[in-house]
Amino acid sequence: MKCISCNTYSFSLICHDCQRKFFTYKTTKRVLHDNLIVYSFYPYSQIEDFIKTKHTYRGAKLYKLLANNSFKVFSKKFDFTDRVYAIPIDDKVTSLYSHTAILARSLKSKIIVPRYNTLRAKNQVNYSAKTLEYRLKNPRNFHYSYKNDIDVILVDDVITTGTTLSEAKATLKKYNVNVLFALTLADARQ
Repeated sequence: MKCISCNTYSFSLICHDCQRKFFTYKTTKRVLHDNLIVYSFYPYSQIEDFIKTKHTYRGAKLYKLLANNSFKVFSKKFDFTDRVYAIPIDDKVTSLYSHTAILARSLKSKIIVPRYNTLRAKNQVNYSAKTLEYRLKNPRNFHYSYKNDIDVILVDDVITTGTTLSEAKATLKKYNVNVLFALTLADARQ
């Protein structure tokens, strides 16, 4: 097959040279109004074309490559005294897979345990290209269905305004779930 980026022959969807070029990340930190810390691995502009494939078969492979080059590397370095659960934001299966579940799965380690189907949006509103005002008027209305009194890492693909992650944190707080921080592939403000 050919690399989708440079058209050279490759055994992977993206050749190793392009992976080094595009998937070299620099972790950034953003603190939301509710003091939720969000770490992102890439500027949105660097991986925008890959993010836009998320509801396609090719997108599943690209998300796995992105996750292995960022989330998986992070999980190997992460150290904590107790078990931590990685909770993907609304990991409903769309177009044969869940992109947030792929990201959470890459965090699996001795300390981090992915926990799927636990934080689901009752309101399936699409926030893509929507304003902050629209997002605030149309909350996701998350439903949580797992243990109380645990530590978690929230997982999403992109942070734009932060409303989704803040709403998820507020929902989990009702169950005495401690959100340590959130991880995203990209920060749209960069």
